[in-house]
Amino acid sequence: MPLISVIIPAYNAENTIRETIESVIAQTHTDWELIVIDDGSTDGTLQVLEQIDEPRMKVFSFENAGVAANRNRGIDRATGEYISFLDSDDLWTPDKLEAQLAALNANPEAAVAYSWTNYIDESGNVLGACAHADLKGDVYQILLLADFIGSGSNPLIKAEALREVGQFNPYVVPTEDWDMWLRLAAKYDYAVVPSVQILYRQLVGSGSHNMSKMEVASTRTLDLAFKDMPESLRYLEPFCWGNRYKCFAWKAFEGTPERQRAIAGVKFLWRAIGYDRSLWKQRATWKMWTKAVLALLLPSSVTAPLFAKMGRYANVDGVLQTLQYPVRPEASPRAANASVSLSQV
Repeated sequence: MPLISVIIPAYNAENTIRETIESVIAQTHTDWELIVIDDGSTDGTLQVLEQIDEPRMKVFSFENAGVAANRNRGIDRATGEYISFLDSDDLWTPDKLEAQLAALNANPEAAVAYSWTNYIDESGNVLGACAHADLKGDVYQILLLADFIGSGSNPLIKAEALREVGQFNPYVVPTEDWDMWLRLAAKYDYAVVPSVQILYRQLVGSGSHNMSKMEVASTRTLDLAFKDMPESLRYLEPFCWGNRYKCFAWKAFEGTPERQRAIAGVKFLWRAIGYDRSLWKQRATWKMWTKAVLALLLPSSVTAPLFAKMGRYANVDGVLQTLQYPVRPEASPRAANASVSLSQV
């Protein structure tokens, strides 16, 4: 049996699936199986897969059911001691599996190893940092406050632990990753590889840009997390909501927001201020208000070159520096295992 099972759910991925699979084949750790779950693709995805000569790859086809269901189908067919997921448009650096496996071997109490993630565009150009956290041990409280894993293509997970906490929940798509990482963190330690090894592709029109779905799914995920939360951790709830709305506002106003994104961004920013009044004093807040007014009054053909000319004066990244992490290690049943550095969350 292979040591690691890599699971790729694929839906209409003919333009990216080959490069994604090539990033698996290029891994320096070679003891793996690749399970590709075709989710009822209607384009040439299956034809591309048929052209790839890789004996360690198995392809299964099903009717369309979504990424959560197809990750679960992959888990059911995985035979490795460890499991890692890779979205059909993302990439790994060649040392990803080797480094994460070494991190788990060096931290026997950990069941999850994760690395750093950068954004890339449709052509593979690096856009910037996505998630560069330096957190290990008992990370549950921090993970509630912010999903520092960055993407579903990141962790290497012990298969036994993954099966113990249950399957991906389709009810919370597209935050099913965060929900899973929380359930794992509630029971197991995490290990970190402080190196960029995941390249998270941002596609125009992809699920990561659907803000309304993200808001609904985040609400469901946090509701589930706090449903049976110990009283000692319930103080975190308003900070969790505040952090989420700050992130939503940042996402809405980064780059050149068009009218509908700006409207959503105003709602998110207003809700974030409701949880953290100090935002009124932040320069990033007033930058977002300014971008909202311009996006509502002017067409994107005018605002796009205007924001580009403004440069750093239109940059709203500063709101991410206002995320709050009021962690109380003594509130966690596994506090003795926690080792947290917040500087890079």
